[in-house]
Amino acid sequence: MKLKMMTSFLNSDLTLIEKTLEDTIQAESLLLRQASLHTLQAGGKRIRPVFVLLAAKFGNYDIERVKHVAVSLELIHMASLVHDDVIDDAELRRGQPTIRSKWDNRIAMYTGDYILALSLEVMTNIENPVAHRILANTIVEVCIGEIQQIRDKYRFNQTIRDYFRRIKRKTAILIAVSCELGAVAGGADREISRKLYRFGYYVGMSYQIIDDILDFTGTEKELGKPAGGDLLQGNITAPVLYAMEDPLLREKIMAVSEHTSQQEMNEIIDSIKKSSAIDQSMALSNRYLEKALTILETLPQNKAKKTLNDIAKYIGKRKF
Repeated sequence: MKLKMMTSFLNSDLTLIEKTLEDTIQAESLLLRQASLHTLQAGGKRIRPVFVLLAAKFGNYDIERVKHVAVSLELIHMASLVHDDVIDDAELRRGQPTIRSKWDNRIAMYTGDYILALSLEVMTNIENPVAHRILANTIVEVCIGEIQQIRDKYRFNQTIRDYFRRIKRKTAILIAVSCELGAVAGGADREISRKLYRFGYYVGMSYQIIDDILDFTGTEKELGKPAGGDLLQGNITAPVLYAMEDPLLREKIMAVSEHTSQQEMNEIIDSIKKSSAIDQSMALSNRYLEKALTILETLPQNKAKKTLNDIAKYIGKRKF
């Protein structure tokens, strides 16, 4: 079952969030407005708003209140993508030109900063100091993750723990906080919001590991960018770390740089796919997924819980 079908009962609320996102990024500056709108219209699954809405249903659900949390977290995600594309010198995202390639790096950085600032402004509609503290800590963690990603480029001697720390800040924490803040906005018990945070964290780790697998197993059309792009940009992921357990493959991988040709990359990608690295990475993703589902079992029974279960399983098994 596709994600849209699983969340069809949220369609009217998701439509409201989409409109609110578009209204929020309307800057006085034409250039800033165009660049921000370009990012928004590039699409995406809006998985973070979905988690916010579902988590809020464990409390007193009020879309007019909860929408502010959903919009704020999606804006942080959007800003991080804009900044990521600058760090990675990315030309494409989801098959569309990035802001840095359509305009330039300076425009991209200021657009990302603007979108990030908007997320804080939107959150002021939630009069809860706990929510603001969680959001502030999240932004700090995401920024540390961006710095770690820069530091770890082409650092082939990093460990799997280094990788875990990086993807926690890159992906998992924002999904975890989407679940937590959704519950907080809904006025759910603190115990429930903490459990939802842990659920979201484990789902987020699984989600990123699957993303890193797809970077090798997907086609350019499916990925919206050339396969193996992460490795070519120096991002060392789980499949790469597992592949480097083979001494011959390790030697080939450690020779990768930004100047590596596509033909050389294709040969390395084929070697990684033929190794046990993909299966090992899948097993790793599954372990995180099982942890998420175990936590979910302890939450009160409702439609949101069933949908979270379905989404978690979809994320862990998704092809694209």
